[in-house]
Amino acid sequence: MIIQNKKIGPGEKTFFIADIAANHDGDLKRALELIKLCAEAGADAAKFQHFKADTIVSDIGFKSLGSQQSHQKKWKKTVYEVYEDASLNLEWTEKLKEECDKCGIIFFTSPYDLKIIDYIDKFIPAYKIGSGDITYLEIIKKIASKNKPYFLATGASNIEDVKRAVKTGLNINKNLVIMQCNTNYTADNENFNYINLNVLKSFKKIFPDLLLGLSDHTPGHATVLGAVSLGASSVEKHFTDDNLRNGPDHLFSMNPETWRQMIDRTRELEKSLGFEEKKIEKNETETVILQRRALRAIKDLNSGEKINDQNVIALRPCPKNGILPYEKEQILGKKLNKNIIKGDLIKWEDLI
Repeated sequence: MIIQNKKIGPGEKTFFIADIAANHDGDLKRALELIKLCAEAGADAAKFQHFKADTIVSDIGFKSLGSQQSHQKKWKKTVYEVYEDASLNLEWTEKLKEECDKCGIIFFTSPYDLKIIDYIDKFIPAYKIGSGDITYLEIIKKIASKNKPYFLATGASNIEDVKRAVKTGLNINKNLVIMQCNTNYTADNENFNYINLNVLKSFKKIFPDLLLGLSDHTPGHATVLGAVSLGASSVEKHFTDDNLRNGPDHLFSMNPETWRQMIDRTRELEKSLGFEEKKIEKNETETVILQRRALRAIKDLNSGEKINDQNVIALRPCPKNGILPYEKEQILGKKLNKNIIKGDLIKWEDLI
């Protein structure tokens, strides 16, 4: 998969998406500054969320639940008011795109409105479908029909939900990344118990032709590193400049410092994963000599003396012309054609 000039997939560096989401706090200048900061921290893309409150949430619907639940318990405003505040002004879109271009990163978004998709399409090279829309097949079809790469998060869903959504999208557009996700936004360490990164193994079996990804809301880097180890080629995390700011997304977001750490640790991991072939590596050409044992004389040996279990011992080092311990049976009973002092190497050319 290629988004603009970025290649995504096996053998490529992990593609990191900084989800600025609602962390702009309704301020265009903040949104532009966050783009700059996430680019400096190593993000490949800055992602926003395009919606209007009345096209994503029902005010009366949430009020009818009786009380605000999960991460929404901490919100000082109603759910509808929070989404109103988090709504992204459509007039910002072109400016956000220009700033991403200036900073050398990709701009794209999660649209939560069918009509908005048509408006933003000319500005973006890819789409992200949030977990909450995994059963909203109409929006999946609409996004897939744009024939651009698209990411599908799978939080708060079961495998039948995933299969249904994937089938809907693939019938139109094969350029899909499927992302394991857990949609709990409390920033509680308890959430590590529910990440289930091994779902990526299941996804690989069920959807062998799809790229894998992770959309994550846990603190630290463990989940990201685990996902990359299991084959995730893209990672999405929320991004802010200050985790203590008031707003729905700041608490569980990465900041410039932790984002850079995440990138650096992932790049180390990518190098460490290497290849499947087991071989002696270039940086082991000296230690293979230093660490391995070779057959050596346990005492001074005379020419004509036969090799036996009592006069040879396996000791380090083992030069290239050394006889390896597992080869001892091949030399037992053979005679020496020269004197060998205690501790010295026994070589094949020393035997008759």
